[in-house]
Amino acid sequence: MCSIFQITCDGALFNRCLDCFLGKAAYIRNLQDNLVALETELGNLISIKNDLMRRVDDDERKQMIRLERVQRWISRVDAVKTEADQFIGDRSQEIEKLCVGGYCSKNCRSSYKFGKQVAKKLQDVKTLIAEGVFEAVATEVVAERAPEPVADKRPIEPTIVGLQSQLEQVWRCLVEESVGIIGLYGMGGVGKTTLLTHINNKFLESQNNFDCVIWVVVSKDLRLEKIQEDIGKKIGLSDDSWKNKSFEEKAVDILRRLGEKRFVLLLDDLWERVDLTKVGVPLPSAQNTTSKVVFTTRSIGVCGSMRARPVKVACLSEKQAWELFRENVGEETIESDHEIVELAQTVAKECGGLPLALITIGRAMAYRKKAEHWRRAIEELRRSASEFAGLGKEVYPLLKFSYDSLQNETIRSCFLYCCLYPEDYGILKWDLIDCWIGEGFLGESDRFGAENQGYDILDTLVRACLLEEVEDDEVKMHDVVRDMALWITCEIEKEKRNFLVCAGEGLKEAPDVKRWENVRRLSLMQNQIETLSEVPTCPHLLTLFLDFNENLNMIADGFFQLMPSLKVLKMSNCVNLTLKLPLGMSKLGSLELLDVSHTGIRELPEELKLLVNLKCLTLRWTFELNKIPRQLISNSSRLRVLRMLGTGLLNFHQASEDSVLFGGGEVLIQELLGLKYLEVLELTLGSYHALQILLSSNKLKSCIRSLFLQLAGDATSIVDATAFADLNHLNELYINKGFELEELKIDYTEIVRKRREPFVFRSLHHVTIWRCAKLKDSTFLVFAPNLKSLVLRNCHAMEEIISVGKFSEVPEMMRHMSPFENLQRLHVEDLPDLKSIHWKPLPFTHLKEMGVRACDQLEKLPLDSSSAKERKFVIRGEADWWNRLQWEDEATQIAFRSCFQPYS
Repeated sequence: MCSIFQITCDGALFNRCLDCFLGKAAYIRNLQDNLVALETELGNLISIKNDLMRRVDDDERKQMIRLERVQRWISRVDAVKTEADQFIGDRSQEIEKLCVGGYCSKNCRSSYKFGKQVAKKLQDVKTLIAEGVFEAVATEVVAERAPEPVADKRPIEPTIVGLQSQLEQVWRCLVEESVGIIGLYGMGGVGKTTLLTHINNKFLESQNNFDCVIWVVVSKDLRLEKIQEDIGKKIGLSDDSWKNKSFEEKAVDILRRLGEKRFVLLLDDLWERVDLTKVGVPLPSAQNTTSKVVFTTRSIGVCGSMRARPVKVACLSEKQAWELFRENVGEETIESDHEIVELAQTVAKECGGLPLALITIGRAMAYRKKAEHWRRAIEELRRSASEFAGLGKEVYPLLKFSYDSLQNETIRSCFLYCCLYPEDYGILKWDLIDCWIGEGFLGESDRFGAENQGYDILDTLVRACLLEEVEDDEVKMHDVVRDMALWITCEIEKEKRNFLVCAGEGLKEAPDVKRWENVRRLSLMQNQIETLSEVPTCPHLLTLFLDFNENLNMIADGFFQLMPSLKVLKMSNCVNLTLKLPLGMSKLGSLELLDVSHTGIRELPEELKLLVNLKCLTLRWTFELNKIPRQLISNSSRLRVLRMLGTGLLNFHQASEDSVLFGGGEVLIQELLGLKYLEVLELTLGSYHALQILLSSNKLKSCIRSLFLQLAGDATSIVDATAFADLNHLNELYINKGFELEELKIDYTEIVRKRREPFVFRSLHHVTIWRCAKLKDSTFLVFAPNLKSLVLRNCHAMEEIISVGKFSEVPEMMRHMSPFENLQRLHVEDLPDLKSIHWKPLPFTHLKEMGVRACDQLEKLPLDSSSAKERKFVIRGEADWWNRLQWEDEATQIAFRSCFQPYS
């Protein structure tokens, strides 16, 4: 019995050992086949991964984000591939160990271990192939659209010389420490705004828990209403109904909206305490740090009054200053002479580490490749810096060096003139040049030559960092540079310049007229002055700015009678200035420029005929003006510039017979024909017949810059837009109330006959057409390649902006044209039959804003996924219209989804 039991047990053990041996032997026996299979299946896996990655990349370009399980699968594939590649790479060495036709091995232990690993890896690859079958739809690859950016990216130079440590310090306060309010303080030009801008942009680059970042420029003229407006725009409180609310009601809305968010409020350029509670901003504190406030100021006292943690923005170290200075001078200049490196280091030291000075002076010294230029620069810097104490010693002489380095006295005078405008004010280039010409800074022989000289000077000042370009047609002064200019005009060169500048100071009364007596240039712009009741004595006054005193309703008769030298008088945007101008203006015998645009005046006085030196008269948008005495225009024999765009619109067809506005402009044109020196003309006409008279004069055609056609009562149904081709300088075109107008026609035969190139409206930048109820299209605009803004309103019959049918009539040689290539703003409103802006997608490379309202038939925009690369523009419209839009494809719809902002 015992022996039988023993044999049975040994047999079972033998069978198990045999099974184990055969199982292990299978890893050796199947090694070659498994290696081949592994290589094949791995190739299949990589193909699947590559296909998936293409889909993922496509969706990520549409600002979508990949699912976590997709990312985990991709990571596992990468890991398995690395390991499998190692096995495949070791294949030859392991196969050489096999014998007996691959059924055994010279080193069974090694081959068994390797074979087992290969088999396992083959199974891993097969498993991943099975798991990698994702649905072929975007939602299976991408779970959700990327969130809206927490902040609006602001333009900034990529370098951050010397500010990195402050940036890291402030960032720690924002995301880690229990600090609610942070104040960045330091002297003007030290880089506070630059640092704040980098902080703003860092929210787009680094992970954080905030919902929105709000940027507000405060400036010296503190207006809590403006702060509310800027905050409202960012948090979706900018519709018309909200704008009409009281200050207190807006504060309640802001408080409620911000109370639901983790926000960061960035306030640039504080000069005094801002009561954020009044504005509606919930105050952060050490106990409540879910939101933050960061501001810049020149005074540490403001940090105290705001109960902020002060962070000093200091001047750069010597090493940092040299790095920034060298970067702005340029390596080519630095290396051009072996002496210049040492001399340039000396100049950099003279800048005292002030970034604005280093940048400004560095650029002024760019391409100065002679050592004597640098020695002279050092002497001039040291001489100026040693003469003044305080700010004059530390800051302004350094900035004044850029001023002194300007090529001539004309450019220096033009630069200083800019400080008459308020801080942070966008100065229209053409308006500024008008003033420069009126003052006599620029050449008088030829208006176009003087204009070109003016634009060249603006370019020089922008390149010298003494002005900043805001838009194509605007510049402004940095506040520190403006302070320096005021320092020059009011102190350093007081006897020569003698400016009195009270612009943007919120004055309710004008300064004591006794202070005006020796002043040469006086600016009271952008104040709240209501009356000018005293008569000043100003024998030396050359320029007087009264613009944007919106409460000004009375100027005393005789106010201007003791200003015999006055050349430039600006009273634009004094909207409460109505009825007549004050008596005594005939005494302004030296006056060359008079600007009363955007005012409510209704009549020009007869005595203006006595302004014998008047060369520029600006009456733009004086809607209520209905009387300009006959012979007033024709008697102004020296007139070179007449701006009458939008003049008299409210009473255009009710003008009295003794006004040049009588007859829809026909009388005015007759007077204009007698102006020998006229070179710039902006005109409002009330009939097509008046337009034909204008177009019959080569002289007037050469002068036209802006044209307003007020066609109410005119039965003309077709206007030959080809005739506009002879208006070589036409910049603005407005057509209003063409109730019978059906077509703006282009005669292509005439274009081909007169011109070899098709762009006949090359200078046309701005077009507005409204209340032309029968007009069906505006196809003539394909011939305006430089069009920047287009506004179409209340054209009820318009079906296409660019008609595909009419475009097909264009000669073959002209069909390469791509309309709206330079368009920046497009607004269409109350065009109920509009079906098409353009029949195919357009690039829109410069578009900033598109607005659509009450255009229910417009079901598709001329956009595709490549339109307006980076899609920086805004599309405004009603939400239901937006939701009904048809798109070129799904990629286009996704790409432009974030561009939409609904009208309220």
